[in-house]
Amino acid sequence: MGNFNPSLELTMKTLCPFFAFGLAVMVAFSGCAGRPASPPAAAVAAPQPPAPPVPPPEPAPPADLIPAAVLAQPPAPFDGTGWESLFDGESLAGWHPTPFAGHAEVEVRSGVIRLNMGDPFTGINYTNPFPTMNYEVALDAMRVMGTDFFCGLTVPVGTNHCSLIVGGWGGSLLGISSLDRMDASENETTKFMAFDRGRWYRIRLRITEGRIEGWIDSEKKIDVVTKERQISTRPGDIELSKPFGIASWQTGSALREIRYRRVESPSEPVKGPR
Repeated sequence: MGNFNPSLELTMKTLCPFFAFGLAVMVAFSGCAGRPASPPAAAVAAPQPPAPPVPPPEPAPPADLIPAAVLAQPPAPFDGTGWESLFDGESLAGWHPTPFAGHAEVEVRSGVIRLNMGDPFTGINYTNPFPTMNYEVALDAMRVMGTDFFCGLTVPVGTNHCSLIVGGWGGSLLGISSLDRMDASENETTKFMAFDRGRWYRIRLRITEGRIEGWIDSEKKIDVVTKERQISTRPGDIELSKPFGIASWQTGSALREIRYRRVESPSEPVKGPR
């Protein structure tokens, strides 16, 4: 042991623990450096307000039961002069729906008043003053659907009232309701003729002292002397059409060109006995 140095041994004993600690620290840091870094935590999105509800699509307009070509047909000219319009072609100004039980909607579309099919009646009443004698009233009317009267034209006759029924009792009857309490199917005005669906008919009624005259298109169909006759409407709901109204019965109809004029006398003298 000849060269043993006690001081060197003491120094080694003192430094060895420090070397061991330093080596341990280096190994620990070396392990941390080799480990991949954790990704940053994703940001939490703020809750979004619910999307507003999508409104339902607008309902498609109902199919028009009147062909466009029919709506576009020009009206026939009116005979004579002095006619005044009672329908503006755009609204029900001057008219209101008749309060029939079971009536359907009354509307104005494409320049036409639509009386939709009621259960049984749908109609309109004129709301302005109207003559009671010595006048003529005319209109275009069409059966759109159904098989009964598409024009029940109720008018004043002096202090009384009557109705011209067009296309009633199954679709073909024409006549005045009522004369001496006999309705359009029972008195001398009763006629039967075909009324086609989807066709305009010019309907004209002339009320003068002691006479009622009526035309379909240009053909005279009604000519009755009313002197000493009892004139009335048929008892029932049609009385709601007084004093001046237009109605349909279990039938959809269209109306246009509603006009009237004042007259002084019948269109012609009475031909033969009535």
